[in-house]
Amino acid sequence: MNTWVTLRGFPLSIRLLVVNQLGVNIGFYLLVPYLAGYLADDIGMSVAVIGIVLGVRNLSQQGLFLLGGSAADRLGARSVIIAGCALRAVGFGLFAISASLPILLAASILSGLAGALFNPAVRTYVAQAAADRRAEAFALFNVFASAGALLGPLLGSALLLVDFRVAALAAAAVFAALTVAQAIWLPAQPVTSSEATVWQDWRTGIADRRFLAFSVALAGMFALQTQLYLILPMQAEHVTGQPVAVAVLFVISTVVTLALQMPLTGWLQGRWSRGTSITVGMAVMGAGFLLPLLRVESAPPVLRLVPVLAAAILLTLGVMIAQPFVLELIPAFAGHGLTGTYFGLFYLVSGILAAGCTAAVGAAVGAAAGAGVPAAAWLLTAGVGVASAGAVWLLRRGGLLTPAPAPVSAGVS
Repeated sequence: MNTWVTLRGFPLSIRLLVVNQLGVNIGFYLLVPYLAGYLADDIGMSVAVIGIVLGVRNLSQQGLFLLGGSAADRLGARSVIIAGCALRAVGFGLFAISASLPILLAASILSGLAGALFNPAVRTYVAQAAADRRAEAFALFNVFASAGALLGPLLGSALLLVDFRVAALAAAAVFAALTVAQAIWLPAQPVTSSEATVWQDWRTGIADRRFLAFSVALAGMFALQTQLYLILPMQAEHVTGQPVAVAVLFVISTVVTLALQMPLTGWLQGRWSRGTSITVGMAVMGAGFLLPLLRVESAPPVLRLVPVLAAAILLTLGVMIAQPFVLELIPAFAGHGLTGTYFGLFYLVSGILAAGCTAAVGAAVGAAAGAGVPAAAWLLTAGVGVASAGAVWLLRRGGLLTPAPAPVSAGVS
């Protein structure tokens, strides 16, 4: 109830984008989790080629976040949001119409580019439209994004009973509908230029040591969130021997988010500083990954799942505590007309570091394939959470999380 009351208290533009985020995640998770299986089983591609197709999509998105953020600053967030959704509709549609490698690569590039445009732009729009209620707005985003991430795979698994191409067309239709809805109802915002070149804007952000330190410190948040789709499902299935345990994991995580995100964010706003919330959130995320180290092999399968479920719940709680305030702080670093650029830079820097961390976790798991997730992987992920919490605490002690006059772009006199 609190979620709906809060949502109704925002202007139409925020309500539209929050519901839009639900649709974005439904469309994305309707298709992407099943893409590798389709390429391998239906088309017969080798693992190496599948890696290229999936890697191109990730690289197109991660590598172009900065470009998407700058586009939002210069063209207006509304235009870039619409373009991002339209490109993803085209990209997902291409997955349905052809199995040739060139078309699949084009589809991967377009869908990745769409994310690089959409993600910084929608957060830039929300940061501007929500004003002093940014934390609440980003908390709502987390609620609806989580719901979409649960509903998407459920819908996708049902459509796969018909054909993967049907699922791809359905995903494309979702993004096409979102494109039309935003083109009709999403109001335009004033575009504030930094009065500098794009390169000067980028140089301003890269030279902002406060912000780079913040981005590096929070890379752990993305790295640990990824484990909800990597080591936690692997361990859940390993300890129970039942694939349904993975579904239980996702359902519990989503229910916790839907029930607690808005009350928790409201409670924290009245009691803790943003720096404290982020520090505690990261520590909670890291601590959760110690729980699967508990030895419960002799217990019944249901009880063996408890440490993994508890880890997923603590991970979810940590994200709920930290993430709204992380996203709220990013515009405080940005100078005039640079909000999108700073969101893009944040996702670029933290995303690259998180990918490296996830690769290290994957290597630790690969070394013990078939025996469940090894202790080294749990200790590594727990260490990432603690290190991120410590880094944020140091930034807070140094006054680097306190809103201050943001850097001015090099082209402004």
